[in-house]
Amino acid sequence: MAKKKDSPLEAPAATATAVNGAAEVLRLPAEVLFADQLEALRQNETDTPPLSWKLAPRTVLAYIVGGKTLEANLGGKKQKIEVTRKFFGDTAIVERAIVTLASDRALLLIGDPGTGKSWLSEHLAAAICGNSTLAIQGTAGTTEEHIKYSWNIARVIAEGPNSSNLIPSPTMVAMRTGALLRFEEITRCVPDVQDALVSILSDKNIAIPELPDANTIFAKPGFNIIATANSRDQGVNDLSSALKRRFNYVHIPIVADKKTEIEIVRQRSADLLSRYEIPAAIEPAILELLATAFRELREGRTGEGVSIKSPSSTLSTAEAIGTAVDAVLHCRYFGDGKVTSGAVARNLVSSIVKEDPQDQAALKEYVSIVAKKRGVSDKHWQGFHDEAQKMLR
Repeated sequence: MAKKKDSPLEAPAATATAVNGAAEVLRLPAEVLFADQLEALRQNETDTPPLSWKLAPRTVLAYIVGGKTLEANLGGKKQKIEVTRKFFGDTAIVERAIVTLASDRALLLIGDPGTGKSWLSEHLAAAICGNSTLAIQGTAGTTEEHIKYSWNIARVIAEGPNSSNLIPSPTMVAMRTGALLRFEEITRCVPDVQDALVSILSDKNIAIPELPDANTIFAKPGFNIIATANSRDQGVNDLSSALKRRFNYVHIPIVADKKTEIEIVRQRSADLLSRYEIPAAIEPAILELLATAFRELREGRTGEGVSIKSPSSTLSTAEAIGTAVDAVLHCRYFGDGKVTSGAVARNLVSSIVKEDPQDQAALKEYVSIVAKKRGVSDKHWQGFHDEAQKMLR
């Protein structure tokens, strides 16, 4: 893994040091975790990247969709590096996102919870500017200071406002370095805070009137914004018309193909469990059962065409991944390590039945009718039915 320089605010998160085979940090940013793949792509680059980009658009796409094996010089040795797939959605979606970021318009990734918006945002930033850590998390408590800049109040009282007392926001750092800013859940911010972005996206600068010489920070080439929004929460704080005009919208749909969804669950659960040094040993039949249950409950229809009640809770691929991980952990710590359909049922119930009592009724109907019928000829569905029945009493 290539070493990276550490500099406050402008560098990716520091690389982890292995201690007893485990990293000192829980989660590495994409540009560190996939540094060998990014370096291999850079060494095999054939196109000219846009100004301030680390990789050309075609190479950024290759990094995200994967499927290549490249030869690269890493650590003084020739190695073959496999470029893995990071995003399993439509390639055309990724192409539109990359083209938008190469223009002056900002990018808004919008879709249901758990469709991979933040995941795609992180990998786009890692490949394009080499830093995915310049991010703002949108909440009801996000203020204009989080978007622009703030001050070291104690030093301002003692010395007055000057450039050394200024605390730059991730936005300002991205502008200074020609990098990408990631703005998560933008619609959760109040409208006044959202509108602070209008001048930034229009004028590409941030004025600092408190300074004696009225400094203005101008964005370097390469600066842009990738925002994400939950389509289920559009009513929270919808974007103003002025802000909407400055974004290109790219909708991220729920994975339509069952086989692809199973592969996503398998790969992402394995990645997450590797942090705990636990192999994600889920046999294909149980993975298929998990994906089938989620898809049928989400769509309100079984594979045989029978209509069923659909829970109100989010039944995204991300929830399926969480259920798979929890099932593996439960069997590892409280079983013999072998993942069973009963463990999947136990954790699926916890994922679906949260606040709405109607969700429990919908799941109980699915278990009593669909799972019970399939359990007559399939031991995995039988185990799923039996455990879910216990949990739903």
